Amino acid sequence: METRMLNLKINGRDYQVPEGTTILKAARDYAKIDVPTLCYLEGISEEGACAICVVEVKGARNLQRACVVKVNEGMEVWTNTARVREARKLNVELLLANHPKDCFTCERSQNCDLRELASELGVREVEFPRTSTEWLPIDNTSLSLVRDPNKCVLCRRCVNVCAKVQSVYAIDIMGRGSNSTVSTFLDEGLGNVECVNCGQCLLVCPTGAITERSEIPDVWKALGDPDKVVVVETAPAVRVAIGEEFGMPDGTQATGKMTAALRGLGFDKVFDTDFSADLTIMEEGFELIGRIKNGGTLPLITSCSPGWVKFVETFFPKVLDHVSTCKSPQQMFGTVTKTYWAEKMGIDPRKIVVVSVMPCTAKKFEKERPEMKTAFHYWQEKMGLKDEEAFKDVDCVLTTREAAKMIREAGIDFANLPDEDFDKPLGESSGAGVIFGATGGVMEAALRTAYEVLTKKSLAKLDFEDVRGLEGIKSADIDIDGTILKVAVANGLGNARVLMEQVQKGESPYHFIEIMCCPGGCLGGGGQPISKNPDIKKRRAEAIYREDAGKPIRKSHENPEITTIYKDFLGEPNSEKAHHLLHTEYCDRSCK
Repeated sequence: METRMLNLKINGRDYQVPEGTTILKAARDYAKIDVPTLCYLEGISEEGACAICVVEVKGARNLQRACVVKVNEGMEVWTNTARVREARKLNVELLLANHPKDCFTCERSQNCDLRELASELGVREVEFPRTSTEWLPIDNTSLSLVRDPNKCVLCRRCVNVCAKVQSVYAIDIMGRGSNSTVSTFLDEGLGNVECVNCGQCLLVCPTGAITERSEIPDVWKALGDPDKVVVVETAPAVRVAIGEEFGMPDGTQATGKMTAALRGLGFDKVFDTDFSADLTIMEEGFELIGRIKNGGTLPLITSCSPGWVKFVETFFPKVLDHVSTCKSPQQMFGTVTKTYWAEKMGIDPRKIVVVSVMPCTAKKFEKERPEMKTAFHYWQEKMGLKDEEAFKDVDCVLTTREAAKMIREAGIDFANLPDEDFDKPLGESSGAGVIFGATGGVMEAALRTAYEVLTKKSLAKLDFEDVRGLEGIKSADIDIDGTILKVAVANGLGNARVLMEQVQKGESPYHFIEIMCCPGGCLGGGGQPISKNPDIKKRRAEAIYREDAGKPIRKSHENPEITTIYKDFLGEPNSEKAHHLLHTEYCDRSCK
């Protein structure tokens, strides 16, 4: 059916737009006029809560909110009259009246939509007195996120992304009128409700109302301790995003500069989480092969994303036997560093501090899970350690943003650094490990190994393009020497919910499912640089696949350091020792 086109005037010029188009979209996409907004997120938050986008419409008595009012035939719109400018300025001043005046020390001081709006609209002073009589307590209950309700402008972006994209519903608007706040059920705090720590709320927050729980002071302290051996691991999605923090083009491959910068901060070793991503593929790939051959529970579902793991534990505990028992690459790396590498180097594991740089805020939660102390239990009997001497596998987690802050604080000129390589042996990785950062990457990496192990044949083509892309749910039938393996990939927890409901009902047609908590996978993680570019995840994905294509080794099972660690330390994939060190069990959190 052909779309009806409507005629309208914007600031005296004629345009045609499809029926159903909002004034905001007509102005931005057709007239190329950027009507300012604060609460608006296309397809997610379109409620007109902030009233910053008001425009004049001929015949309308009041100013209209451009993000919710749709174009009518013959409509005449003005986006920049004196009345419009004054109204927008007034609305921003009203928000600023109750907003903390701590811009110099605010986490979002250089990337705050409210501050930017105030500057663009010419707000130079706020004439209105503060109407809130008390400061609201800061929510520090989460291991990953900090929520400051005093900086909240009630834009509802966080509420909508939590509900509509992630289907978690951890936060909502509470109270009425001037007493309205964004909060959790019974104001229990993010750490005491079903929040999965994904940080998608943080990415869309226009102010500093939601930030990550910073571990920068802990890392600086460790780096300054001469008795500690401080090593850092970096996730694949970090290297294609961290350059954005230093003015480099979106999608820049900054692997070598990132390695050099981290070494410049004083880390004793700069390793690569892609190494343990290859290790994960070996364990998860052989777990899949074992379940197929031995009639195990199918579909097998990946377990690399900690936000997703908490989601399934909370909302779908009945399908936990479908979830891979593999730890995430971050946690495998921590265990391997404090066992295999510690033994190899003759270092007391208690002196090793493992710092990970991740695109994910949920990794901060993951490292604190009580079961993530495998290396301690490995050494406990050998060294006679007491329970009170227990140490974690991973000690500190920095987001991509936090790592960039430390690099700036150290005065390192990131963009002009010469490229450097990772340290060996835990810095050797394949292209399969690199693509873990993109949605579909874990699936593709696993298929490269599973195919060759099952068929004893080399793949003619390594790129499984059917599982690539940013669509919410992708599926494919993979022919493995005459056997059809049905696979599915989902990114974003709302899409994961669709697949899990099928699994829970026993209606899933798939053998293997990859789930990534965040839209776009780790490339769109809650710890990544905050960007207004709608194509940012696409640009980062393109960089990921470029790095994969340029790797001399592109299959996890061909990584020589992976071969060595199995030969010298772990035995066979999924062996008793490998299972003890690299696997875990997940628990029912639905009643906790």
